[in-house]
Amino acid sequence: MENVFHLLTAEVQFFLSVVLSLLVFFSTVFFVWGKVDPKKDLKELKARTKSWWYIFGIMTVVLFLNKLFACIGLAVLAYFALKELLDALDLRESDQRLKLWAFLSIPPQFYFAYTNNYGLFISFIPIYMFLFLPFRAVLVGDTINVTRSFAIIQWSMMLTVFSISHLAMLLTQEPIVGFTAGNGALLLYLIFLTQFNDVLQFIWGKSLGKRKILPKVSPNKTWEGFLGGVLTTTVLSYFLKDLTPFTELQALGMGFLIGLTGFCGDVVVSSIKRDYGVKDMGNTIPGHGGIMDRIDSLSYTGLMFLHVSYILAWQ
Repeated sequence: MENVFHLLTAEVQFFLSVVLSLLVFFSTVFFVWGKVDPKKDLKELKARTKSWWYIFGIMTVVLFLNKLFACIGLAVLAYFALKELLDALDLRESDQRLKLWAFLSIPPQFYFAYTNNYGLFISFIPIYMFLFLPFRAVLVGDTINVTRSFAIIQWSMMLTVFSISHLAMLLTQEPIVGFTAGNGALLLYLIFLTQFNDVLQFIWGKSLGKRKILPKVSPNKTWEGFLGGVLTTTVLSYFLKDLTPFTELQALGMGFLIGLTGFCGDVVVSSIKRDYGVKDMGNTIPGHGGIMDRIDSLSYTGLMFLHVSYILAWQ
């Protein structure tokens, strides 16, 4: 087994120290602000900051100790994300066994990622589970709304298990020649830009937003927020290019793709919540809602990032 903190290269440590400094700064600002103006409602801001402390600590310990711990941690995340989604989508009573098989797909999928078995990694859920699950449902004999169950379970597996396993696969790829920051830096680059794209689109939308982009899906999202977030994420990706093996132009292109696909993932999950009349998919993370509320964008950006990175850096 690789040494502990093997993934914590100098570049990763420096960037994590910057994020830690920002968390300390904002925590201090909100604490002092609350003392100076006790009547100011800072509950949501403090809750979100507290949640980011948890996210930062867990991400640092689990993702960057070594690849085995990272894959196990991501598999656990996939389990809770899948459970949250399947629980929210109100499946039939007869679908309980299908749900069990969906959960049982997690260990092999992440094992294939850990062992860098690309052939099985890329085909196990989209092909083998795609063929197996409908047949298993047929054996139950309940055909009422069976098509709906097929779609919900298989799509949920793709959005959670398959997508999150791409983060594990990113870590276990062969080292890129001449790239000292390591695959952990690539993962950090992806997560940071994805999350900040969400924040930036929110800030731009609140500041300048006037024209609704998808009013029936997500009424608060505007063209100004979308374009401002994507453009700012693209610029930010340039300054973080040392976390990647990309050229300046490639880094800009990747930032643009992260901004675009992150928005797509966000509104797709928003459409589900709109369909079921809920604000959040869960309450697992205080101040942030459920797991799916945090990884909705990442479920899209992770898929795109691995495959585009493979073309740019490994081929």
